[in-house]
Amino acid sequence: MIPNTIDDVSTEWLGEILGCRIDQLAVRQVGQGVGLMGDIFRVAIAGDDKAKALGSVVVKLPSSFEENKQQGIALGMFEAEVRFYNELAPSVGVGLPQIFHSEIITGTADFVIVMEDLSDLVLVSQADGMTFEQAAAAVQVLAQIHATWWGQGQNAAFEWIPAMVGPRIEYVDQLLLQIQPAFEAGFAAALTDDMLAIFRGFAGNYLKLNSILCERSPWTIAHQDYRVENMMFASGAQPRVVVIDWQGIGRGPGVYDLSYLISGSMDIELRRMHEQFLVDLYQQTLEASGVTGYSGEQAWADYQHAQLMGGLATAMVAGGNLDLSNERGQQLVASMAIRHSQAALDHGGLEILRAL
Repeated sequence: MIPNTIDDVSTEWLGEILGCRIDQLAVRQVGQGVGLMGDIFRVAIAGDDKAKALGSVVVKLPSSFEENKQQGIALGMFEAEVRFYNELAPSVGVGLPQIFHSEIITGTADFVIVMEDLSDLVLVSQADGMTFEQAAAAVQVLAQIHATWWGQGQNAAFEWIPAMVGPRIEYVDQLLLQIQPAFEAGFAAALTDDMLAIFRGFAGNYLKLNSILCERSPWTIAHQDYRVENMMFASGAQPRVVVIDWQGIGRGPGVYDLSYLISGSMDIELRRMHEQFLVDLYQQTLEASGVTGYSGEQAWADYQHAQLMGGLATAMVAGGNLDLSNERGQQLVASMAIRHSQAALDHGGLEILRAL
């Protein structure tokens, strides 16, 4: 049974999932305005010794906003995350939460994920942005995850995952043209004329820009929403980074995630100061993880081109098509739009768009 709402998460159901006796539970929603496609709840549990040892878990259900749910179904996002946890996550040795249960009714928004409670780790506000140390830790984890499937992204075994040049991107590309007026109505006041020019040139060219990079760069399995609010940090000599929200996975060049992280989750000046180092760190970590034939020069060139990819699309889709019912969600999209468009400008985005 998949709960329709958090009210359907009973002591009996959760106890069966976790393999323990639960006598009582207490529910608190977390991350409002952070997860645009899902509602997330921390569930404290009390019961037998195993329940006491766990103390609490996190339950993820589809967004309570119908528009967001329909978008998730159309893009295959809910099913992708469940299959990722069930089929791919066991191959990854770093950066993922412990999953107790992951289930979906195919073709619907009826899904549930029960995972470890990470509330002892730190969630960083996207508006505030990552520190350099957090960015370096996140880049290293990203490279290790990408190395798991490096060069395998076009294998037949992974064809269930949308390609960065497939129907999902074609759908989004056309959607961008439709929602551009709504996006500008909501966020143009926060953008410079050149930033607006980036978004106007990008809408309708997303697929073409992706195709250029996909033709020249090795494919892996990418997160495609690899930003700071989809990860948790633990301090220490070797900081732990846990990456969540795998709804948007795709097949294509890994720098899609790298550019998305650095440009969208760091203060602009901090990003400018450290991005060359972070791109080099990504490439060097790939090599240390067994990847060959991908030079630092290619990584940097790919990173520059990738500024005209996922970050711009996410900002437009979230700002022009989803239900942003609170100020927190609006601030998040404004921050993404400003940072990603400025990064595109910094790396010759207008010139690339004019040459298409």
